Amino acid sequence: MDFDVTGKYDKTFIQENMMGPNSIIILEELTGKIPLKKGMRVLDLGCGNGLTSIFLAKEYGVKVFALDLWISATDNYSRFRELGLEDLIVPIHADAHSMPFSDKYFDVVISVDAYHYFGNNDTFFNEKIQPLLKSNGIFAAAFPGMKYEVHDNVPDEMNRYWNEEALSMWHSAEWWRPKFQKNLNNLKIWEMTCFKQAWDDWLSTDNPYAKEDRKMIRADNGRYMNIIGVTGVLK
Repeated sequence: MDFDVTGKYDKTFIQENMMGPNSIIILEELTGKIPLKKGMRVLDLGCGNGLTSIFLAKEYGVKVFALDLWISATDNYSRFRELGLEDLIVPIHADAHSMPFSDKYFDVVISVDAYHYFGNNDTFFNEKIQPLLKSNGIFAAAFPGMKYEVHDNVPDEMNRYWNEEALSMWHSAEWWRPKFQKNLNNLKIWEMTCFKQAWDDWLSTDNPYAKEDRKMIRADNGRYMNIIGVTGVLK
């Protein structure tokens, strides 16, 4: 897949604001699977430094509510205002478990490289996501995962890189499927093609976390890790 839209964005700006594998490339692949339209109300859940919110507003003209726990709303607002997007993006500092929105408020909920932190259980979607979506609302997420379940037999060469917390969040597409299938129609779960490019972009930065991740990706060598995409329409 060619990521022509991502290529339009300033590379330095993206590198300065990445917090993991290139979220704009991931989002470009993800949004190619869903019908976004100008004026839709979209929750960007776990937006980080707001790269995904910027992409959604600029490329689709949707109204974005950019929610994150780790990054302040003030910092994100400064970035949005500098790009002239303050009328399209509302920055919010909040916990995914306590979101300040009305039921049936959103046309779309999107989450890139964040859902695995809070959604890796049997209750989060039903209790926290479903109430927020309008009838026939769209859900789309992308997060790090595994090609298959390795938890009962972790490869020796990966033990030093995959701690207990990471393994509790990184799972295979088939492990994730039951978390969504009872709530979503037209459910699609797939191994995303953007994995290598998204990771290469992150590992090329000077971020100290990226420097540590280089060792993990070299050890993995394409054998175990992936990025999982999920889309569906609320039942």
